[in-house]
Amino acid sequence: MNIQTIMVVGAGQMGSGIVQVAAASGLKVLLHDISMGVIDKGLTSINKQLSRAVEKGGLTEVRKSEIRSRIGPAEQLEHAEQVDLVIEAISENMGLKTSLFQKLDAICTPKTILASNTSSLPITEIAAVTQRPAQVIGMHFMNPVPVMPLVEVIRGLETSQEVFEVVYKLSKRLGKTPVEVKDFPGFVSNRILMPMINEAIFTVYEGVASVESVDTVMKLGMKHPMGPLELADFIGLDTCLSIMEVLYDGFKDSKYRPCPLLRKYVKAGRMGRKSGQGFYSYHG
Repeated sequence: MNIQTIMVVGAGQMGSGIVQVAAASGLKVLLHDISMGVIDKGLTSINKQLSRAVEKGGLTEVRKSEIRSRIGPAEQLEHAEQVDLVIEAISENMGLKTSLFQKLDAICTPKTILASNTSSLPITEIAAVTQRPAQVIGMHFMNPVPVMPLVEVIRGLETSQEVFEVVYKLSKRLGKTPVEVKDFPGFVSNRILMPMINEAIFTVYEGVASVESVDTVMKLGMKHPMGPLELADFIGLDTCLSIMEVLYDGFKDSKYRPCPLLRKYVKAGRMGRKSGQGFYSYHG
């Protein structure tokens, strides 16, 4: 199957990043979200990223226009009937995802592949609500998408070999390095990363060291480009909590128990960079 046109559902940071990368690789891309206002916000974000690349000399104005010309808004989800592949990049919520996949299953042609950018939820469970579980797959991009080279390609229980090969090949076309991963909670990336972040939060919670000290140890001692608590703020503390809960629920193992301090911060609305306050303050 030759993928030429795709739809990305979700115009947030991840979705707009996927759109940019796909359009840069020569694909025609439709961007859909709950309203034109949200779609326009995503398109504005893509324009800013491309303009920044032009300013830095990494992109010409001609190339920028070329990329931008391949991206179009899709106010109606029904536009998905025109595409070869849909990549879902909405909130990390199983109810929202299964509802969307049921709608897409009814709209899309029988050949269309449905992919989820979920960072932790089971692909098999998402696929089970459709009539095409063989054509449902995980494509977990890393944030920020235009910069990070990895894509975890996750097979559900029923994902066909052909669909896996099409998506694996497409990931390479997007300039990414695809890695095959089985459908277990958190896959590889978040099964390793999130417990490390959670343990960093426990060290602050238990008074072992300050936030700054924990991050300094990991940056200078382990050569991490960003400390785990700074990274948690970047990802969003609500997202970190949600992934830890998926791991805890999926494995029923106490080593995945979310730190009470993480829960407290989320309940207080301290979500990290996006709310202006997390383990660090981002006001001003």
